[in-house]
Amino acid sequence: MDPNIADVLRNTNIWVAVIAIVSVLQGLVLIGVGVGAFLAYRKIMTLVNDLEARQIAPLRAKVEGILADVKSVTSLVSHQTERVDHAIAGTMERVDDTAERVKSTVREKVHRATGIVRGVRAVIVSLLGSDSRPKPPATAAGRL
Repeated sequence: MDPNIADVLRNTNIWVAVIAIVSVLQGLVLIGVGVGAFLAYRKIMTLVNDLEARQIAPLRAKVEGILADVKSVTSLVSHQTERVDHAIAGTMERVDDTAERVKSTVREKVHRATGIVRGVRAVIVSLLGSDSRPKPPATAAGRL
Protein backbone atom coordinates (compact mmCIF):
# COMPACT_ATOMS: atom_id res chain seq x y z
CA MET A 1 0.00 0.00 0.00
CA ASP A 2 0.97 3.50 -0.58
CA PRO A 3 2.42 5.21 2.50
CA ASN A 4 0.20 8.26 1.99
CA ILE A 5 -2.88 6.15 1.91
CA ALA A 6 -1.80 4.36 5.10
CA ASP A 7 -1.33 7.73 6.83
CA VAL A 8 -4.73 8.90 5.64
CA LEU A 9 -6.34 5.67 6.87
CA ARG A 10 -4.56 5.94 10.24
CA ASN A 11 -5.69 9.57 10.62
CA THR A 12 -9.23 8.65 9.60
CA ASN A 13 -9.29 5.78 12.10
CA ILE A 14 -8.06 8.11 14.85
CA TRP A 15 -10.85 10.64 14.08
CA VAL A 16 -13.45 7.89 13.93
CA ALA A 17 -12.25 6.63 17.35
CA VAL A 18 -12.40 10.18 18.76
CA ILE A 19 -15.95 10.64 17.40
CA ALA A 20 -16.98 7.27 18.89
CA ILE A 21 -15.53 8.15 22.28
CA VAL A 22 -17.23 11.58 22.22
CA SER A 23 -20.55 9.94 21.24
CA VAL A 24 -20.27 7.50 24.17
CA LEU A 25 -19.47 10.39 26.51
CA GLN A 26 -22.49 12.35 25.19
CA GLY A 27 -24.71 9.33 25.79
CA LEU A 28 -23.40 8.97 29.35
CA VAL A 29 -23.95 12.69 30.00
CA LEU A 30 -27.53 12.45 28.66
CA ILE A 31 -28.21 9.42 30.86
CA GLY A 32 -26.76 11.31 33.86
CA VAL A 33 -28.92 14.36 33.11
CA GLY A 34 -31.99 12.10 32.80
CA VAL A 35 -31.28 10.40 36.13
CA GLY A 36 -30.61 13.78 37.79
CA ALA A 37 -33.86 15.20 36.39
CA PHE A 38 -35.78 12.17 37.63
CA LEU A 39 -34.28 12.48 41.12
CA ALA A 40 -35.02 16.23 41.18
CA TYR A 41 -38.61 15.54 40.01
CA ARG A 42 -39.09 12.93 42.74
CA LYS A 43 -37.72 15.29 45.39
CA ILE A 44 -39.91 18.18 44.21
CA MET A 45 -43.02 16.00 44.14
CA THR A 46 -42.30 14.82 47.69
CA LEU A 47 -41.92 18.45 48.75
CA VAL A 48 -45.15 19.47 46.96
CA ASN A 49 -47.12 16.58 48.51
CA ASP A 50 -45.77 17.44 51.95
CA LEU A 51 -46.61 21.12 51.46
CA GLU A 52 -50.12 20.22 50.28
CA ALA A 53 -50.69 17.95 53.28
CA ARG A 54 -49.41 20.48 55.82
CA GLN A 55 -50.56 23.82 54.36
CA ILE A 56 -53.10 23.50 51.59
CA ALA A 57 -55.39 20.77 53.02
CA PRO A 58 -56.20 22.68 56.26
CA LEU A 59 -56.59 25.90 54.31
CA ARG A 60 -58.89 24.16 51.86
CA ALA A 61 -61.03 22.84 54.72
CA LYS A 62 -61.32 26.37 56.16
CA VAL A 63 -62.25 27.83 52.77
CA GLU A 64 -64.90 25.15 52.24
CA GLY A 65 -66.33 25.96 55.69
CA ILE A 66 -66.39 29.66 54.85
CA LEU A 67 -68.07 28.92 51.52
CA ALA A 68 -70.71 26.85 53.30
CA ASP A 69 -71.36 29.77 55.68
CA VAL A 70 -71.55 32.20 52.77
CA LYS A 71 -74.00 29.90 51.00
CA SER A 72 -76.26 29.70 54.06
CA VAL A 73 -76.10 33.48 54.59
CA THR A 74 -76.88 34.07 50.91
CA SER A 75 -79.84 31.71 51.14
CA LEU A 76 -81.12 33.48 54.26
CA VAL A 77 -80.71 36.92 52.67
CA SER A 78 -82.50 35.72 49.55
CA HIS A 79 -85.37 34.37 51.64
CA GLN A 80 -85.61 37.58 53.69
CA THR A 81 -85.48 39.69 50.51
CA GLU A 82 -88.34 37.67 49.09
CA ARG A 83 -90.35 38.19 52.28
CA VAL A 84 -89.69 41.94 52.29
CA ASP A 85 -90.61 42.17 48.61
CA HIS A 86 -93.86 40.34 49.28
CA ALA A 87 -94.61 42.58 52.27
CA ILE A 88 -93.92 45.73 50.25
CA ALA A 89 -96.10 44.51 47.40
CA GLY A 90 -98.94 43.76 49.86
CA THR A 91 -98.54 47.14 51.52
CA MET A 92 -98.57 48.93 48.16
CA GLU A 93 -101.78 47.12 47.21
CA ARG A 94 -103.38 48.18 50.49
CA VAL A 95 -102.18 51.78 50.05
CA ASP A 96 -103.60 51.87 46.53
CA ASP A 97 -106.90 50.40 47.74
CA THR A 98 -107.07 52.88 50.64
CA ALA A 99 -106.25 55.82 48.36
CA GLU A 100 -109.00 54.74 45.96
CA ARG A 101 -111.50 54.47 48.84
CA VAL A 102 -110.51 57.90 50.21
CA LYS A 103 -110.79 59.40 46.73
CA SER A 104 -114.25 57.93 46.15
CA THR A 105 -115.42 58.98 49.64
CA VAL A 106 -114.15 62.54 49.18
CA ARG A 107 -115.68 62.70 45.70
CA GLU A 108 -119.03 61.50 47.09
CA LYS A 109 -118.99 64.08 49.89
CA VAL A 110 -117.99 66.86 47.49
CA HIS A 111 -120.85 65.88 45.17
CA ARG A 112 -123.25 65.96 48.12
CA ALA A 113 -121.95 69.34 49.25
CA THR A 114 -122.18 70.65 45.69
CA GLY A 115 -125.76 69.38 45.47
CA ILE A 116 -126.66 71.05 48.75
CA VAL A 117 -125.08 74.36 47.67
CA ARG A 118 -126.95 74.19 44.35
CA GLY A 119 -130.20 73.43 46.19
CA VAL A 120 -129.70 76.33 48.60
CA ARG A 121 -128.91 78.63 45.69
CA ALA A 122 -132.01 77.49 43.85
CA VAL A 123 -134.12 78.16 46.96
CA ILE A 124 -132.60 81.62 47.40
CA VAL A 125 -133.11 82.45 43.74
CA SER A 126 -136.70 81.29 43.81
CA LEU A 127 -137.40 83.25 47.01
CA LEU A 128 -135.86 86.44 45.69
CA GLY A 129 -137.65 86.00 42.42
CA SER A 130 -134.81 86.97 40.18
CA ASP A 131 -132.63 84.58 38.37
CA SER A 132 -129.11 85.84 37.97
CA ARG A 133 -128.52 83.44 35.17
CA PRO A 134 -129.39 84.72 31.70
CA LYS A 135 -132.15 82.85 29.95
CA PRO A 136 -131.27 81.17 26.70
CA PRO A 137 -132.54 82.95 23.59
CA ALA A 138 -135.61 81.57 21.93
CA THR A 139 -135.01 79.52 18.83
CA ALA A 140 -136.79 79.85 15.51
CA ALA A 141 -138.72 76.64 16.16
CA GLY A 142 -139.93 78.04 19.48
CA ARG A 143 -141.47 81.17 17.84
CA LEU A 144 -143.81 79.34 15.52
